[in-house]
Amino acid sequence: MSNKFLYFAYGSNMLMKRIHINNPTAIRKDIGFLKNFRLDFLTHSKRWGGCSATIVPTKDYVVWGAIWELDECNMCTLDNQEGVADKLYFPLVVDIETVTGKILKCRVYQQCKNPDEHIKLHLLPIHRRPSPLYLETIIKGAHESHLPHDYIKFLETIPPNGYMGEYDIGLPLQEV
Repeated sequence: MSNKFLYFAYGSNMLMKRIHINNPTAIRKDIGFLKNFRLDFLTHSKRWGGCSATIVPTKDYVVWGAIWELDECNMCTLDNQEGVADKLYFPLVVDIETVTGKILKCRVYQQCKNPDEHIKLHLLPIHRRPSPLYLETIIKGAHESHLPHDYIKFLETIPPNGYMGEYDIGLPLQEV
């Protein structure tokens, strides 16, 4: 039995500096995409000062992200970071396809609440937008992970909410 697991990060945990705050065993193994899901933002995060990312089942969409390998000892720290005990996110195991066509079983997190309506991300109302730092962290993680250029351009179309207050993420990511 392996003492490691694969995790698919599509939000702030694509950035190595971010995932290592609570999960020091994480090693980026690859990138890939989750079919028939779309990226969205719904639940406000006090930690980030805006809405955090989620995945929503949606036919004919894909979400790109980083594939990390972690030691089993970090499964509870990852669950805690994602707010599983607080019923913010729930874990599931999904098939992630790599750029070479390999299918990997990965742990991923989805918010417990899904949006009522599908709004194109560049048209998100202010109350559904991520904070500037959160969005910047996702985009930097996408670059660091070498996600496809077109997907990064898509991420760059997401408007931030303009939050200028304090962040409670345990690390000064503004300097990343």
